[in-house]
Amino acid sequence: MAGAERLLANEFKLQSKEKWSHVELINDNIFEWSVALIVLNPDSLYYGGYFKAKMTFPSNYPYSPPDFRFLRPLYHPNIYPDGRLCISILHQPGEDAMSGELAAERWSPVQRVETVLLSVLSLLDDAEVNSPANVDAGVMLRNNPAKYKELVKKDLELSKQDIPAGFDMPTHETAFQTKKEEVDYDMTWEDSDVESFGGSDSEGDLELDSDFAEEEDDDEDDEDEEEE
Repeated sequence: MAGAERLLANEFKLQSKEKWSHVELINDNIFEWSVALIVLNPDSLYYGGYFKAKMTFPSNYPYSPPDFRFLRPLYHPNIYPDGRLCISILHQPGEDAMSGELAAERWSPVQRVETVLLSVLSLLDDAEVNSPANVDAGVMLRNNPAKYKELVKKDLELSKQDIPAGFDMPTHETAFQTKKEEVDYDMTWEDSDVESFGGSDSEGDLELDSDFAEEEDDDEDDEDEEEE
């Protein structure tokens, strides 16, 4: 298996475990992924959405970025009408004097599928309106945010049509809940260590004090006898 294939196979395995995405291979091709982004942030306008996309990887991955395109285009300042994104992390490595993008903002071989998908999720709620891919969406977000939110809600509801039958759609609560360990304690006082119950050793102190008092009494008796 070539380097790119091995790396992608490993990334696919890891990404498959994440609750906030749903990934599948297209025709068993490791270079083509069907991706769904699941928004689990309850404060997001897109919360509860299932946004399907396609990722295509070059043969020299990770030295060149993948291509990402939403299959159901969203009305968003940084998403083109065909579903492609205007996002720095998917641009070729190196600085771009024309756009003013720094190399650190663009693709580099240290980037991974996870960083791309997280960047896309972040972009949904943090649109860059100064250089929009969809000018109309940028203008509406700036001048009529209420109307913009209505269109986002429409896209959100449409995205739910793509949820596969039988797919267990996670929520914020189910995805991030912590399971408490259930431990059955069946201990008797004979088995317990006194210090393990908060350091209470009063019984031990009483016994020691009693012994110490007896020793003092014996010493005093001995002294009295010597004086006589």
